[in-house]
Amino acid sequence: MAWTRDAGSLVREARRRAGLSQRELARRARTAQSVVARIESGETSPSSETLSRLLAAAGFDLHPELWPRPVEGSHMLDDVPRILRLSPEERLREVANVARFAAIARRA
Repeated sequence: MAWTRDAGSLVREARRRAGLSQRELARRARTAQSVVARIESGETSPSSETLSRLLAAAGFDLHPELWPRPVEGSHMLDDVPRILRLSPEERLREVANVARFAAIARRA
């Protein structure tokens, strides 16, 4: 999923799709209407916790995903010589680090 929208537009769209006023969304999310207005106008950026709470109050969930970015002029096989220079223990550490990163990314 490419992030092409800011938090304010996400909150505004979720609120409108749910048929809620700013005041009603704020009440459901246990915050002030002025907070919702400032977020929607882009005056302030909510924390991820606040964004999730506002979207949930409108009946939506946010599902961020990580997508690898292609590196121009590079190929994954370009890293093979560096990997071959590693000791067996260093290779195991590298695999463990990648596995740990992948596990964290799946939870995000």
